[in-house]
Amino acid sequence: MRIALIGNQNSGKTTLFNVLTGTNQKVGNWPGVTIERKLGVIRGTDFEIVDLPGVYSLSPYSVEEEISRKFLFEEDVDLILNIVDSTSMERSLYLTTQLLELGIPMIIALNMMDIADKRGIHIDLKTLEKRLDTTIVSISALKKTNVFNLIQYIKMGDYRKNYYHHVYDHELESAIESIKEITTSKHPQFLAVKLIEDDPVFAEYHTDSTKKIVDHLKQSYMRDMEQIIADERYRYIENIRDEAVSARNEQMTWTDRIDNVLLHRFFAIPIFMIVMFGIYYLAAGPVGAYTVGLVGKYVSLFSDWTRNLLEGFGASPWSVSLVVDGMIAGVGAILNFLPQLVILFLLISFLETTGYMSRIAFFLDRIFQKVGLSGKSLIPFIIGSGCSVPAIMSARTINDETERRMTIMLTPFIPCSAKLPIITLFAGYFFKENSGLVSASLYFFAIGVIFLSALIMKKFWFKGKHSSFILELPEYKIPNFKFIMYDVFEKVKAFIQQAGSIILLASMSIISGYSDTTSEGVIIFGSSIFSFFTPASAYAFMVFNLFSA
Repeated sequence: MRIALIGNQNSGKTTLFNVLTGTNQKVGNWPGVTIERKLGVIRGTDFEIVDLPGVYSLSPYSVEEEISRKFLFEEDVDLILNIVDSTSMERSLYLTTQLLELGIPMIIALNMMDIADKRGIHIDLKTLEKRLDTTIVSISALKKTNVFNLIQYIKMGDYRKNYYHHVYDHELESAIESIKEITTSKHPQFLAVKLIEDDPVFAEYHTDSTKKIVDHLKQSYMRDMEQIIADERYRYIENIRDEAVSARNEQMTWTDRIDNVLLHRFFAIPIFMIVMFGIYYLAAGPVGAYTVGLVGKYVSLFSDWTRNLLEGFGASPWSVSLVVDGMIAGVGAILNFLPQLVILFLLISFLETTGYMSRIAFFLDRIFQKVGLSGKSLIPFIIGSGCSVPAIMSARTINDETERRMTIMLTPFIPCSAKLPIITLFAGYFFKENSGLVSASLYFFAIGVIFLSALIMKKFWFKGKHSSFILELPEYKIPNFKFIMYDVFEKVKAFIQQAGSIILLASMSIISGYSDTTSEGVIIFGSSIFSFFTPASAYAFMVFNLFSA
């Protein structure tokens, strides 16, 4: 059995996928794009579940929507699991009405019911089930409430085989029925609606007869048919909402109160700068420096113990140096700075999961627009603090080609995890009392260079109009620390695999080609080759390292 999991962004879809599958999942990419593709097996079953990208509709406005629609329309899907945010029913049900038109059996997982209750939103599940004619299960993916019951519905096949209800006015419904009679498809209702909308992706399904029906509708309505379809959907959804959903008068939520401060027109940017300064100060300042010294101490003790052990067995000076100064020193170079990377990844992941980063992306959009970018570019820049490669890959989801190319070119300027050890090494040696301040200053210096470079690109190479930025601001949430730790673990593992192997091989190569084992050069900057470094030239070198990518 093949199940497609689909829902709006920030509806709890990924959380539900992780709860349903546990560790029974694998990650890849969708064909032709770098958007993540997740497959899993539901616990206690052999049912495959596919986590489709978060979308708001099945209209081709983004790469994610194209992927989801293509998969549902062309692949063999036995069941659709549509996760719906119960706090935003009207918005969520737009996608639901499109999914129902596919004619595939569907279960609606009504998520965040606990939050809806706290806000005074009451949903009549029986009325909602009757109007949509599909099985609805109320859950809380985060708290795992009713998820077991959802799995049982799927295992037993105890769900409604939904039948299409009339959504549109009489004239549109008649036209849809006429098109269904003269076309052939696994999803005739969905195809008929798309032909009426004049969706270019389905142009090959048009015939002279279908074009005649659509032309008659255009003359009758004298408006864009896609807009007519959307208006009819929302009219249908509003009727359902009025029957099945009741809510007390809206009050100011904690999210609203926090946003009044964090998104204040004057204080938002200073607060963001303080937050990012604090992150880099902690990672590369006193806390980070302490962890480097602590790990370095134990690596040194292990090196001395290994050296004495090998010399006691009569090993040659060359082999002792290869193991101690090559292998252990190479691994130690990674371990020394690993705690700093963990601190950096931990704090950034914390900001992402609380919902703060989405708001900053939205707020900075008006500033980014002035240099030819949009708020979408902030996401690759943030990911770039971990690694530039996935950051550049994430820029592929930016729809506007000009903004995408500019973002890809500018992302490597962000100090990534590979540059942080070099920055902290130089800062710690030449600026002992202000290492955190110096490291943080390079981050803000990089932001300045990005804006200046973007402005130059916009003026001379990437001229023209840029796209607008639309983003849903999720509620502030208490982070799931299990998810944060998993996210940090994956990033650290990737760093060790990518950078660790290179550092280890380089260390062994250097030592194996170095015959003078009497001068070990323990104090790197004290050696004659580094004698030209002063604090000023060291800072200049860190700047060069920052932008050498």
